[in-house]
Amino acid sequence: MAKYKLGDICEIVSGSTPKTSIEEYWDGDIKWITPAEINDNTYIVTDSVRKLTKLGVQKTGLSPFPEGTVILSSRAPIGKVAIAGCEMYCNQGFKNLICSDKILNKYLYWFLKGNTAFLNSLGRGATFREISKSIVSEIEINVPDIAHQQKAVDTLEKVSIAIFLRKQEMSALDDLIKARFVEMFGDVQHEEKYKGIQLGELCTTMSGGTPSTKFPEYYEGDIPWISTVSLGPNYIDGTTAKGYITQEAVDNSATKLIPAGNILFGTRVGVGKSSLNNVDICTNQDIVAIVGIDESKFNRLFIKHVLDAYQSYYDSIKKGATILGITGDDLKDTLIPNAPIEIQIEFEKFVNQVDKSKVAVQKALDETQLLFNSLMQKYFG
Repeated sequence: MAKYKLGDICEIVSGSTPKTSIEEYWDGDIKWITPAEINDNTYIVTDSVRKLTKLGVQKTGLSPFPEGTVILSSRAPIGKVAIAGCEMYCNQGFKNLICSDKILNKYLYWFLKGNTAFLNSLGRGATFREISKSIVSEIEINVPDIAHQQKAVDTLEKVSIAIFLRKQEMSALDDLIKARFVEMFGDVQHEEKYKGIQLGELCTTMSGGTPSTKFPEYYEGDIPWISTVSLGPNYIDGTTAKGYITQEAVDNSATKLIPAGNILFGTRVGVGKSSLNNVDICTNQDIVAIVGIDESKFNRLFIKHVLDAYQSYYDSIKKGATILGITGDDLKDTLIPNAPIEIQIEFEKFVNQVDKSKVAVQKALDETQLLFNSLMQKYFG
């Protein structure tokens, strides 16, 4: 197996942006792509959001890259990868690779796809990080013969499709819960199937905090301490905790120990995300705990899904100079449908049944992802 620098086996090209102030350069039929149009699931790109006119191309001196070119974003952000499904142009946010006959474009795609962290580590710049053409040229890759490259590509494609399908299954199960919620309780933002009661009348709230990092010993305990990163699933435990703190840390900071069985809601940096905690837990200042709900009248999992249904509303009222968020009063103003408790419990049972299916799908997804990771390690080291 030979080792090459990318600059020795690929032609590396970039692009630029015609003046947006000149209308005659835009809204033609020539495809011109930006990094924002590539996501984690992008493989083959055949279109672009914005398009150029022939005049825009000529006056800017742009050169196209051919079908099959490996598209690599080099800034804002670094490391998004795709393959051009047709001839197109791009802005200055790319270092694209036109492969020689020594390397298959799909083989290079998977190599770059598996090295996002490494690519980001190569970034340079004070304002925003970027990888230059010279940096990309010096990246080394092990290149087997074409037959072995094709075998690797075929295998990775099959496993990645399996991962994609598992994720679709998870998404479909989430959609099933949302559909059932609307069927039972209506569109809570826009219709009143059941009279609403303000959340603040049903509960009290507890805010969180961050123990001082000046005392490392605070973070050597066994009490889970979470951020909004952990929120979202119906139920959470301590396995996704940002850290584990001591009772001394709790006693000497604004964080509080939230008893198991309450609702945790993100008011900043993840506004609208919520979960029920299965274990006693502490939170940072971006999370409010909703406690004291009368379970004879309101089901906590039901309320969690009501809050989920208000996500677009919370997003619309976020405020802040540096970090956007909502206030505790905004949260307390949320109207909770006063549905009969029997119907709320029926919904809870439905959600828990779907969650059992999600556990099985997630297990299969995790196993497939492990297989994919091991294959990437095998092929690219």
